[in-house]
Amino acid sequence: MRGGSFVSAVTDARFDLAAGECLALVGESGCGKSVLASALLGLLPQNAETAGSALLGDIDLLTADERTLARTVRGRRVGLVPQSPAAHLTPVRTVRSQLEETLRQLAGVRRPKLRAAAESAAERAAFPAGHLDRYPHQLSGGLAQRAATALALIGDAPLLLADEPTTGLDRDLVDRTVDELRRHVGDDRALLLITHDLAAAERIADRVAVMYASRIVELADADAFFGTPGPRHPYARGLLDALPEREFTPIPGMPPELSALPGGCAFAARCSAADEACGAVPEPVDQVACHHPHPAALLEAPRA
Repeated sequence: MRGGSFVSAVTDARFDLAAGECLALVGESGCGKSVLASALLGLLPQNAETAGSALLGDIDLLTADERTLARTVRGRRVGLVPQSPAAHLTPVRTVRSQLEETLRQLAGVRRPKLRAAAESAAERAAFPAGHLDRYPHQLSGGLAQRAATALALIGDAPLLLADEPTTGLDRDLVDRTVDELRRHVGDDRALLLITHDLAAAERIADRVAVMYASRIVELADADAFFGTPGPRHPYARGLLDALPEREFTPIPGMPPELSALPGGCAFAARCSAADEACGAVPEPVDQVACHHPHPAALLEAPRA
């Protein structure tokens, strides 16, 4: 940043994602979820730096050069449903034109089948055929979101990154969209779903990763996370308790700015269980980074 300062937008993120699996990455705005997705596709700004590795088959996404990312990875190995679809759609071309170009490049479709293939791709994402000849600025936020989803699904990429794919959609379209993303996974593709919509995550996720202030603080099976014994990290439990269908109790306070993270546990200022031990950054133990994980974790029967 200006003045030589640094912001740690994502810190020590560790997870794996297998073919046939959906991992939901959840957390409040500004915690680093979208930065993580951008890093995997080499779409970070020029002043950003990365360290570590992110392996997709034989390609390290963090160290791959731009030529490899552009010609081998984006669209072909990794598909993206962007958080801001209007900014990713070409403003001077219709949705139909962009779908047809993507079908030519990624699926090898040629005329006279191209028009029908574009309409089929649009239908897959619930994008109405009557809007295909419109330009991006003529679309509502929900329609732009569905157009971006249709484009991302065309390549049948082994890994799909969906960054808030349900933004601007009503509940019925949310369910239809996430169901289609889940069908895309099948047995041989993986989905990283970045979302604030915990109901959507519960509907399709196999595992849930909870991110707070740049760190993944809990990683759990979805059934255990949304059911019994529930989340183990106090922040993760707070996210669920804030839902209207649950306790409808907000988490007190605000998340810290990534440019001014406190020492020790970043959630301590908002946590009722915080004590002197929280002055140190907690290391993950059994996939939860907390000095005081919820007692429900202790009640689980030991695995054989």
